[in-house]
Amino acid sequence: MFTEMKLSAWSSGLRSQLSLPLRVELWNGEHLDFSSDPPRVTIRVPHPSSLRYLLSPTLYSLGRAYVEGALEIRGRAADMIHIGSALAAARGDARRRPNPLRLFSKHTRARDAEAIRYHYDVSNDFYAAWLDPNLVYSCAYFEDGDEDLAGAQVKKIDHILRKIDLRPGQRLLDIGCGWGALAIRAAERFGARCVGITLSENQAQLARERVARAGLEGLVEIRLQDYRDLDGEFDRITSVGMFEHVGLQHLAAYFGKIAALLAPGGVVMNHGITTTDVAARATPYGGGEFIDQYVFPQGELAHLSTVIKAMQQGGLEVRDVENLRRHYARTCTLWTENFENRLDDIGRLTDPKRLRIWHVYLAGCAYAFAHDWISLYQIVGGKAGEDPAQMPWSRKYMYS
Repeated sequence: MFTEMKLSAWSSGLRSQLSLPLRVELWNGEHLDFSSDPPRVTIRVPHPSSLRYLLSPTLYSLGRAYVEGALEIRGRAADMIHIGSALAAARGDARRRPNPLRLFSKHTRARDAEAIRYHYDVSNDFYAAWLDPNLVYSCAYFEDGDEDLAGAQVKKIDHILRKIDLRPGQRLLDIGCGWGALAIRAAERFGARCVGITLSENQAQLARERVARAGLEGLVEIRLQDYRDLDGEFDRITSVGMFEHVGLQHLAAYFGKIAALLAPGGVVMNHGITTTDVAARATPYGGGEFIDQYVFPQGELAHLSTVIKAMQQGGLEVRDVENLRRHYARTCTLWTENFENRLDDIGRLTDPKRLRIWHVYLAGCAYAFAHDWISLYQIVGGKAGEDPAQMPWSRKYMYS
């Protein structure tokens, strides 16, 4: 009786605040509709004990319940995220809370490698099922806004390589090279000599195979290596979607390492996700907590101001900053569509729990970028204090 009373009070209060295309199916066969429109999301509550996830909803609690099977949720992922956010907002909890996992996070070589393997070594076939043919797992660049995903990813790589003014014969380091798309493009189109590093064995193996198929063994070397173990000197350095794994307390040292590797007159470009909260706390409604537990263990997002400060502390001068938040919202939307269109095929490539994690994670990222919870910045820099005569007068060269 007490459970039914709590459920009745919750549903009545929710209906008084908003109308949602949501149906809740109960363990006893009853159902509750929260709009006169046909439901776009259905939440099945298999047992009274699962009601706690609904009665005090956050994106973390709802996501956890879905992933662990405590709630069965049917619908398109984008609708699931929209309705989950609305339920959390109606609860009145939009605070960005510090993430307790981060308070104890230590970024050792072993723990960082383990975290990378957890996320990236699902399988190459898994990622190939929903990424573009070049397997670029980072924000695309929609120069005109009508590009398909594959075209926008090639434009992103070219945009980066033009930003760093890459020249034939220059030595390029790509930190967090993924499956090798940027290094291969830099060698093929710009004639650069490239070193790409990753901590993912799956990525390294396939990247080497792709380099060999392209006949670029003489120009591209793929290493399974931690950035902290690098030495040498490079004319250009890129880091795309990697510094989120470094840790907030290590950013200055990370950029200091880059500065030490950068040749005089060299150019570096950091492409990475940032939080829009100045205190660098988790995203609203517990979305960040879900990602920390299920998607990116050890991942930490800095505010743009923190990134710029850390670059300066590391001995780098910031020369250009570009916001691509809108581009990442679009990228994640296309990834979500690809994922859902091949859901059955992808389900044969991984276990049901991981399938549910990625199902909501990709759509959640699209929602977070679209609502300015997180952002994406490309930051171009060079060694601090260098002769200004070596620098271009304007950004014109980036678009020639």
